[in-house]
Amino acid sequence: MNLRIDNTQALSEVGRIDRMDRTIQGGEGGAPAQASEFTSALGKAIGEIDKMQVAADTQADSVARGAGNIHEMALALEKADVAMRLAMRVRNKLVDSYNEIMKMGI
Repeated sequence: MNLRIDNTQALSEVGRIDRMDRTIQGGEGGAPAQASEFTSALGKAIGEIDKMQVAADTQADSVARGAGNIHEMALALEKADVAMRLAMRVRNKLVDSYNEIMKMGI
């Protein structure tokens, strides 16, 4: 049972957001501190979600081999599921906000 989701694309998107922030602010060195903090917080959150996914996968493997605790596995799976659903909601809100900004006239 493999529950781990590859977050390589998500991390590259975080890097792309950081580059977009720098471009909007007028150059590579001109990103405001808030944009950098947001990007690093987003990257950190994705890393934490990945850790939860890996922990849940490890627990499921352990139970599948007969060595793990079913209760702990269920908790790890549920934590990973809730974290992933929250991440998807945040992503959807960010995409909606981006699309709304793109619709604005200058």
